[in-house]
Amino acid sequence: MAMLIVGTAARTGRMVLQLASVAVCAGLLGACAGKDKGVDLQAYVDTIEPADVLYNQALANMEQGRLREAAKKFEAVDRQHPYSEYARKANVMGAFTSYKLGNFDDAIQAARRFVNLYPTDEDAAYAQYIIGLSYYAQIPEVTRDQRDTKLALQNFNELIERYPDSIYVEDARTKMRAARDQLAGKEMQIGRYYLERREYPGALNRFRTVVQDYANTRHVEEALARLVETYMAMGLVSEAQTAAAVLGHNFPDSQWYSDSYALLQSGGVQPRENKGSWISRAGRGIFGS
Repeated sequence: MAMLIVGTAARTGRMVLQLASVAVCAGLLGACAGKDKGVDLQAYVDTIEPADVLYNQALANMEQGRLREAAKKFEAVDRQHPYSEYARKANVMGAFTSYKLGNFDDAIQAARRFVNLYPTDEDAAYAQYIIGLSYYAQIPEVTRDQRDTKLALQNFNELIERYPDSIYVEDARTKMRAARDQLAGKEMQIGRYYLERREYPGALNRFRTVVQDYANTRHVEEALARLVETYMAMGLVSEAQTAAAVLGHNFPDSQWYSDSYALLQSGGVQPRENKGSWISRAGRGIFGS
């Protein structure tokens, strides 16, 4: 009973101190009101709200689907109690909330701040994952600039390198494959553009990039066929034959190979691999061939 009374007295004392602090703030603001009408009393009152209260309110808001309110509460924890344990947790939860709201720039900023401040924390991998997800969610159509695609790939790769045992690695790898496929698609789009205009060196560079850098994407099959077409148009028959041979080796039942074979036959030649060609060397990396 004595301990209960002491505990009650202590809590009462703290309440008195808190009320006194509010009164002091109110008095000071009242005294300054004539000088600065823009001072917000509520901002001072809010600072007395404990970190755990704010954090739990934010979690409750999340459970109720009130993400905007949750984001504000997590931000308040970080702002009012910047070096507390709750601020650390609020930082990464705030990043997640911003991501769910579609506020990707805010999510990236918060998550990156967390990784920089707590690189060895158990939640650092999750924060890095959120950065990758935020860029991945902004991947545009293949006809547009692929900056966000490259950044998604970069940040997922950083997740894998820095946190190889993370539970998020598997999904990051899956999304990286999709991002690489998107970048290969962009190269193909530009390559076709040049090919249609008979700007063969420009087309060649784009198709070559796909074969060399994006060999394990779905676009490599067409890229090899386009190389056959481009090299034939440039009069580089040996390279065209090699591209067709590599295409036939990896995709023997492909319509692209059938079309490439027919194109070579129309020129009086057949697929034949030149082992010294860059295409032959690159072809060894296609699906492990």
